[in-house]
Amino acid sequence: MEATLAPDVLAPLRAAFERGKTRPLAYRRQQLEAMRRMMNEHEERWFEALAKDLGKPTLEAYASEIGFVLEDIAYTLKHLKDWAAPTKVKTPLVQAIGRSEVMREPLGVVLVIGPWNYPVQLVLAPLIGAIAAGNCAVLKPSEMTPACSDLLAELVPQYLDPELVQVVLGGIPETSALLEQRWDYIFFTGSTMVGKIVYQAAAKHLTPVTLELGGKSPCIVDAQVDLEVAARRIVWGKFFNTGQTCVAPDYILCHDKMEAPLLEALRAAVNEFYGADPKASPDFGRIVNERHHERLVGLLAGVEPYLGGDHDVSQRYLSPTILKGVKPEDPIMQEEIFGPILPILTVGSIDEAIEFVNAREKPLALYVFTSDASNADRVLQRTSSGGACVNETLTHLAVPELPFGGVGASGIGAYHGSHSFETFSHRKSVLRRKTWPDVKLRYPPYEGKLSKIKFVIG
Repeated sequence: MEATLAPDVLAPLRAAFERGKTRPLAYRRQQLEAMRRMMNEHEERWFEALAKDLGKPTLEAYASEIGFVLEDIAYTLKHLKDWAAPTKVKTPLVQAIGRSEVMREPLGVVLVIGPWNYPVQLVLAPLIGAIAAGNCAVLKPSEMTPACSDLLAELVPQYLDPELVQVVLGGIPETSALLEQRWDYIFFTGSTMVGKIVYQAAAKHLTPVTLELGGKSPCIVDAQVDLEVAARRIVWGKFFNTGQTCVAPDYILCHDKMEAPLLEALRAAVNEFYGADPKASPDFGRIVNERHHERLVGLLAGVEPYLGGDHDVSQRYLSPTILKGVKPEDPIMQEEIFGPILPILTVGSIDEAIEFVNAREKPLALYVFTSDASNADRVLQRTSSGGACVNETLTHLAVPELPFGGVGASGIGAYHGSHSFETFSHRKSVLRRKTWPDVKLRYPPYEGKLSKIKFVIG
């Protein structure tokens, strides 16, 4: 797509928005219902596309993509009327003969740039919030998952109003062309590096943004812990979607006296989930492309894995891999892994783990496994992360009313549930008064009125 085509995509959406087409709640509900039909009526095609792009197992594809979107739509439809209603707020005495409220109004035409790791959910979930709030939207899915992107481009126009939503396919030139335009909001999910580019482009027009980024999400394993449960939940969270999840545990900080038993428990969990040959398992996916496969294999150069390390570029396969004896200065600890490699570092105490986390950029997620509630609270209170789980991984993002987003280098803004509606809304302050009575105390001339004003204001 040439840069000159970007305004052509944007213009009809802006015209429809200016006509007020998206304002009625009935219209928004109708479009959300149509999206629900799109997901249900083509479930098998979504499964096929996700398997082709990522080797995603059907259960993972449903839970994290199709089912996630359907649940989000249902929750939004249930609560939309309440979210959209004006919120009354207290009016101070000086304005007592009046009524104050906060109105939610749509921002306008928004741009949603999706990633490749969850190429359906992370395009459509922001769109649900945008539509619910009354906006028009342009969707830019990732070129790295062409089967899913093509399916979005085919189905969205069949089910959703073309004056409400447009899908733009392509790579960097097309994304750059879109970013040159003036948007009322930009919602980006992806890497920190590209997030900075999006932020710079948005700044030219003072466009507000949500940046859903990533980082190295730590997983702290305390000395007091149920190792078997911890290992299963860590292995599930790490190797779900082949480790290509922004909130996957990136590395483990394990109490030094727990390292040996934890390693054995992790090995047992990997074998339980994927068998002796994960390559043959229908439940273990694939790396998105050869370039990322090469990057991940490069991180293992000169390293002897405790478990795994097998790879086959022709199938984009990298086995569930666990590394022990990792040092903070090792290459694997210098970037977000975003793949099925789990390094383990040892610490002497919870306080040492906290210091390790705080010495680095704020992560998108933090996980702590412990049987000691006070240790869990200490970690939560003394660290900063976009979200966190105690004795669990990943699933905090599936709670509709928990805001999902980063902090610092891991992102700006949050969404899910009502937070999605708020993200794509402007909260407009409104004071309503009648023309009578018209108290003249505030009007000039002011002589002799100061003491009375002080009394009224208090």
